[in-house]
Order: sequence, then structure tokens, then C-alpha cells
Amino acid sequence: MVIHGDPQQDTRRGKTAADEDFLRRVGDRVRAARDQLGITRKKLSEKSGVSERYLADLEVGSGNASLIILRRIAHVLHLDMEQLLAAQPDPSPELKAILTLLADLTPDQLTAARHRLQRGLVTTRSIKSGRIALIGLRGAGKTTVGRAVADSLALPFIELDREIERAAGMELSEIFALQGKAGFRQHELRCLTATIDQHQRAIIATGGSLVTEPAAFDLLLSNCFVVWLKADPESHMNRVMAQGDLRPMADNPQAMDDLRAIVESRRALYSQAHATIDTSTMTIDQAIAAVRQKLAQVEQDNA
Repeated sequence: MVIHGDPQQDTRRGKTAADEDFLRRVGDRVRAARDQLGITRKKLSEKSGVSERYLADLEVGSGNASLIILRRIAHVLHLDMEQLLAAQPDPSPELKAILTLLADLTPDQLTAARHRLQRGLVTTRSIKSGRIALIGLRGAGKTTVGRAVADSLALPFIELDREIERAAGMELSEIFALQGKAGFRQHELRCLTATIDQHQRAIIATGGSLVTEPAAFDLLLSNCFVVWLKADPESHMNRVMAQGDLRPMADNPQAMDDLRAIVESRRALYSQAHATIDTSTMTIDQAIAAVRQKLAQVEQDNA
């Protein structure tokens, strides 16, 4: 039995713009699947029991087929109903090709691919919006350089550790002592989220270990132009001690070895930043100038 239907009657029943778009998508999918299989409309009609006229109207988006008719057509075209009736438009050929490539990647490769994509997409948006984040170990110059760059660009300067202390009502050492590392991470993520929500434009200096927390680091990479202020372990240690903080060396003869191990363990994470500036041999003024130059260069490249 061949099903004919009355497409003209369907069009008179009053469809919304969304209905029209949906019917066009269904028709496009039927036509594309038929073309891909090399099946003529006549052949599809014979195999499905649906008239050629009805199929023609369906493929141009003017036919309003019942589920039974669509099920017959989908069966012949080797489509599942969910695919045929998907509410969202089909992905572009480029997106399909990308998804095909991604399907064969390992979890680690997928993570690396996502980070590379993030770097490419976030660069333009974040540098133009003016939300800049500085990452790196303690002693890299995040606070000093960040505050100076913020002042020169008339942007707010936010030191995330101080925001955490303000929100928690206690110093970082107390947070770790009373709530442990897990408690600190919760404060860190909440404060970072609030900072991003409240500041479209700002320079944000982050804690040195934020990169080791996937949720927080992903949030940072997705919403900020991230700059790694890089320095060798000796420079980190000398700068911290020059600030009068002798704790790194106190009762720890292996302090430098420990610091080198930390630098090495986080290198791959810090390298995910959108830009890297090695401040090892720079003065503070040189580091400030280097950051400003990098931001100006990226903004120009993405103009």
C-alpha cells in the first residue's frame, strides 16, 4: 500500500516559524541520507510505501508526515528516529569532520585537544574584554607586576588569595589548619567564580597551586587571557627571601630540590597558559613592560 497524504492540507493548518524550521530540517535529513545511499526518490517510495509526491514535499519541508511514515522512511535510509527528529540543526561538515577525528583520541589526547582549542578561542575574546589572569609560582612577580599593569591600564587588580581570606574571614594558614586543602579549594573556586562574574575587566593574580585544581584552572582558561610569569627555581627562591620571608629555607636543607620538583611537576600545567613570559633575568620594571607589550601584541594580532 502506498501512503499519499495531503501536504497542502497540512500547510493550511497554521505552523509557527519553529515548526517550519523543524520540517525543513527533517526534509533536509531525508534528502541527504537518500543522496548518501544513492537511492532515488522512486526507489525510496517503493521500499517505504510512501508516494513520490509525498516524499518530494517532505524533502522541501512542506510535508508533515506522521510518525508511522517517518519510521518507514528512516528504516529504509538506515536512520534512527532520534537522529531524524533531532530538534537542533545538524552540525556543519567541518564540525562533523572534527568530531570524527576526536572520536579516536584517548582521554589524555582529548584533554590536550580541548586545551589547545580553549587557547585559540579564548585569546581574542578575553584580551579584548580585558580580563587577564597571571599564573606562576610564588616569587614570579604576579602581585607586583599585576598591580602595576592594572594601574597602567586603569583596570581593577584582584589578588585571589586575598579574596579568599576576605570571604572566609581568616588567613590562608588558618583555612588550611581548620578546613584542610579541600576546604581551601572550595573557597578558591567560589571566589574565582565570583571574580569572573563580577569583573568583565580586571587583572587577576592567582595562587601558585591553582593550576593543579582542574575545575578552577579550566574556569580560568575559559574566561581569562592567562599569562604564565615563568622564572627558574633560583629566581623564585631569591625573590621570596628578598621579601623577608625565610620560611622556605627554615629547617629544610632540601628546599631548593623540593622547589625544583614543584616547578617541574607543574610545568605542563603552566604551559597551558595563552602566553608565557620568562621573568628570570628581568627587573620588576622590565617584567611590567614585557607583560604590557605581550598584551598589546596579542590585542593587535586579534584586532
